[in-house]
Formats: sequence, C-alpha cells, structure tokens
Amino acid sequence: MANEVAPYSMAELSALALHCTRQEDAARKVERRMRKSDAAMLLESRIGEEFTAIVTGSTPEGSWVRLLSPPVEGKLVGSIVRPAIGVQVRVTLVSTNVERGFIDFSLVI
Repeated sequence: MANEVAPYSMAELSALALHCTRQEDAARKVERRMRKSDAAMLLESRIGEEFTAIVTGSTPEGSWVRLLSPPVEGKLVGSIVRPAIGVQVRVTLVSTNVERGFIDFSLVI
C-alpha cells in the first residue's frame, strides 16, 4: 500500500487478534451468565408451578429442558427417568439460584 511499511508485524497482529478473541469470549460468557441469572430471578417467585417444556439436552450430569413460556432453560433433577431429546414433558419448578443462574425442574409423573 503506497510502498509504506506496515504499522504492525504479523506477530503483533496475531497477538492483537488473540487478545480480541479472548476479550470477546469473556464478554459472551458474562452475557450468558446474566441471561441465566435474569431467568432465575424471573422464575424465583414461581417455585412449585408446573410448566410445559421440551428436553433440549442430555449429559452424564443430567437432562436439560427449555420451557415453552417463558422461554428459559433449566436442569431436570431428582429423576431416574431420562426422557429423549425433543420430547415434550411437564415439569415442576423446584428451585432457582439467581447468583449462579441455576434453575432446577422435576418431571411431573
């Protein structure tokens, strides 16, 4: 470009790109945590209520469900039964932890 020396070396550009990527990842992590805490706060007063949900995931730690309304996600606890992903289920809100952004549900049998 106009026979000028580049303002940054490739090593400097790589370091800047890595720094920007790490900062963006950290910001996304904070955003996710805030959304989870907001959802826990929204449901905090509704412990004991039943909701319709869809099973969205399964890990060795447990299954996860997403409510249809309000659209929040939480973990299924206290159940030996592990419904298949995509199955619609009825769940009861068992507990929330606003600080940690945790929402726990149990299956309605």
